[in-house]
Amino acid sequence: MTRTIAAQPLSAAGFAPFGDVLDATGDFRLINEGLCRRHHDRARMDFGTGRAGISVFDADPRNLPYDFDLVERHPDGSQAFLPMTTAPFLVIVAPDEAGRPGAPRAFLTAPGQGINLHRGTWHGVLTPLAAPGLFAVVDRIGEGPNLEEHWVFRALARDRMIPRAARRRRTGRHGRPNRSASPGRCEDGAKKNSPEEDSDD
Repeated sequence: MTRTIAAQPLSAAGFAPFGDVLDATGDFRLINEGLCRRHHDRARMDFGTGRAGISVFDADPRNLPYDFDLVERHPDGSQAFLPMTTAPFLVIVAPDEAGRPGAPRAFLTAPGQGINLHRGTWHGVLTPLAAPGLFAVVDRIGEGPNLEEHWVFRALARDRMIPRAARRRRTGRHGRPNRSASPGRCEDGAKKNSPEEDSDD
């Protein structure tokens, strides 16, 4: 049985149990001769015994409705996603319930928004909704895989705010044309990291 989840607009209050919303709102101070507004210290970064690293992810775009059955988490560090375009992306998270993911929630970003997932937060894989799916990612670099994956449910994330014209093609695993799944459904998986690299989707 497939559970349907309505994606909500991303907000700091709604996302607070899972992480931080990164955007240019709220208090700021002027720098650079008064021509730049610095919104200071917007995320709680936590890398344990590792160090902070910046990577660039290039993810295939997905469509809504988006069908998923996998969530993952990084027990040794936080993970921030900063889109390098203004296109929205889908964020799937779930609360922790005694070491297992609880009921998933879905959020849709607005232009100019990124996220920082707190250490140990269950989340879906990176899900851009338009090409190019380019993101700067700040997360832990260090020894150990720093990845737990869990297949626990089958769910369909929907959002009626996305116009149908934007859903030009349905895609399958890794964004390729889906020939085996049901029409109008998107699927994706994730791979585990090597012990030397502990960042993931």
